Amino acid sequence: MSMTGIEAFDTTLQKTHVWLNELMQEMGWESGERHKAYLGLRSVLHALRDRLTIEEAVQLGAQLPMLIRGFYYEGWRLSGKPVRERHEEEFLSHIKAAFRDDVTVDPKRLARAVLKLLAMRITAGEIEDIQHLLPRELRALWPKAA
Repeated sequence: MSMTGIEAFDTTLQKTHVWLNELMQEMGWESGERHKAYLGLRSVLHALRDRLTIEEAVQLGAQLPMLIRGFYYEGWRLSGKPVRERHEEEFLSHIKAAFRDDVTVDPKRLARAVLKLLAMRITAGEIEDIQHLLPRELRALWPKAA
């Protein structure tokens, strides 16, 4: 049964739910914490996107499901990109800011979970390209198999 009556919308909703469910499972979050998974996915994607060259950010965006791609690009400003933050703590501070009212979220664990999800869902070549652009401290957040 169609949720929206538009196949492309139904497909992207289904894919987005799969991504969020996988993230919730990795983080040990309950089904009622879907909004937390959305915020987590969004905050890590934004932190990553802003550290990539514009070309690489667009190439990553092209591989995301349509709905996720929408919030990946939300609020993106091209000026000053990529940001030159080189350290893990700087990267994690952007994730921490999204959860400033929820001290139960570990930004490093969340970043690792989202990067693991990307490593499973995005082509290996794209993941390699992204990793080569990142400083060593940020590459260390990716799963070893990526």
